[in-house]
Amino acid sequence: MAVNLRGRSFLKLLDFTSEEIRYFIDLSKNFKNLKRTNTPHKYLEGKNIVLLFEKTSTRTRCSFEVAGHDLGMGVTYLDPGSSQMGKKESIEDTARVLGRMYDGIEYRGYSQELVTRLSEYAGIPVWNGLTDQFHPTQMLADLLTIEEHFGYLKGINFTFMGDARNNMGNSLMVACAKMGLNFTACAPKDLWPANDLVSTCIEIAAENECTITLTEDVEEGTKGADVIYTDIWVSMGEPDEVWESRIKLLSPYQVNEKVMGNAKDHAIFMHCLPSFHDRSTTIGEDIYQKFGLAEMEVTDEVFESRYSKVFEEAENRMHTIKAVMYATLC
Repeated sequence: MAVNLRGRSFLKLLDFTSEEIRYFIDLSKNFKNLKRTNTPHKYLEGKNIVLLFEKTSTRTRCSFEVAGHDLGMGVTYLDPGSSQMGKKESIEDTARVLGRMYDGIEYRGYSQELVTRLSEYAGIPVWNGLTDQFHPTQMLADLLTIEEHFGYLKGINFTFMGDARNNMGNSLMVACAKMGLNFTACAPKDLWPANDLVSTCIEIAAENECTITLTEDVEEGTKGADVIYTDIWVSMGEPDEVWESRIKLLSPYQVNEKVMGNAKDHAIFMHCLPSFHDRSTTIGEDIYQKFGLAEMEVTDEVFESRYSKVFEEAENRMHTIKAVMYATLC
């Protein structure tokens, strides 16, 4: 069956069928081949997009900008101080103004409701570059990375360790359910995903012959895993005061050699980045000075090991974002 996504916004994977997600992944592979063979693909020449960033980013901004330029589009970047959205101008008015000037809008910020309202009023495709609830462009990159390594997705045993109720935990659970991966959230019970989302994903997983598991037991949660995934313990926008409590809560869920040894021999490690795997960042050094912790969510040994696919994963953001923009604009 042909897939037509022209004019659709890309706000969360729950909005798309498994077949449509498969289309995005396959299209990403094609764009990756074009990029690597230095084959021009300015298929969207003459179009213009705007990137609205309330939360700063390295990978998301660079991925959208390079992908946009590769496709032949003009790209405007608006940082948190360059837009009046929500301050002097309502979300609805901003959306209607930008919708008359641009062909597509990317939003990266806090509220899933805000990106939804942008989509409702803009009249053009809106792409979610991250909200507090979902991170769908990252999901496509993660699925592509897993498939590139193993050759398939269905039946993969996937374990997420850490704060499983954040945008990454939510999104990975949805992505696995949609594409047939067995998802395990290995986290303290207080940091499990919301019950309503879990219930929804259990229903989706049943349709795709996979499972959703929530556990506090690290040994149980990582045994036989094909993929071990983690994220930083304090998300952007959360107050510094939560570091102490989060460290106490999540230190047992650090990804280290013991955890990787409990997974399958061919297991890979993934992380959406940035990562606090050493003291080479301001935050990493600050945490070490305050709490004596030199490595947080993952040890440097694992991050730099043969298991690690984090930089392949980061590169794939560009290819999958290109696929999303092309599919919804072409």
